[in-house]
Amino acid sequence: MSPDRSQTAYAESAAGLASRALDALQGIGGTAMVAQHVERAEDPKAALAAIRVVGADLFAPCLLGGAALHPQDAAAVAQSFAVFPPALSPPPPPPEGAAEPWLVAWRDWATAALLARCADPAEPAGPGGADEGLLAPRPSGAPVLADIAQATAAGAGADLADAGSGTRPDATGPGTDWRQWSVRMGQLSTLALPGLAGPVHDAARAAPLALARGATRAVLRRDFPTAARIVRWLALLKAESVPVPLDPAPLVEHLRLHGGGPRLALDVAIAGRLLATETS
Repeated sequence: MSPDRSQTAYAESAAGLASRALDALQGIGGTAMVAQHVERAEDPKAALAAIRVVGADLFAPCLLGGAALHPQDAAAVAQSFAVFPPALSPPPPPPEGAAEPWLVAWRDWATAALLARCADPAEPAGPGGADEGLLAPRPSGAPVLADIAQATAAGAGADLADAGSGTRPDATGPGTDWRQWSVRMGQLSTLALPGLAGPVHDAARAAPLALARGATRAVLRRDFPTAARIVRWLALLKAESVPVPLDPAPLVEHLRLHGGGPRLALDVAIAGRLLATETS
């Protein structure tokens, strides 16, 4: 198989698995959706890779829909770690290390932590849980906002003038500005699920305005996948009763109307379910 064909097969398999997860979250379809995805795949290796791409969101039906994790699904997720083992030692966070391996390591940890939690609901995930027994080690660090005081005090509208310009501003200081930071948080959106905790979640709670600005900017740029990923963090914060500077519910509905494929639809559905769990 050519590299291009391999990448296409992986992308198609990930989209198909995201669609199965969305159906399961909505109470559609049967049980063991992950195992069936692998068993029925023309390319089982691509199907196992898809498990790692969709990642922790495969447990959304368990966490947000009340569905029990099927033992065959747990076995399929574990098999994906056996076929595509993560690094024994997690890579350092940027700027010491490259961003992409670090992002993958965080997403793998979230998948492994929620596999343990959903397979054994009595087992906490994250700090205080049995991380040493997980299939992927927990990385260190979180996306760093260059000037959190400015990001949490400034108005959201003043810095949106570049919304249609396509510019990518440079970092200012030891971290990145709110534009790049919010995109990076969006790349870690599979961590925006209940039952996980760590420095990435702490970073989200510390800068809700930066997340709101990032989501608004993405919508204005019509970058709906990025907007949906960032909105998931806002929805999680609101579900935790953390004050947020805008109501994410209208954004969720706006994104739902735009469609955009199963991955976007799953992000939007998860955000909607998080809002439905909001505590008073």
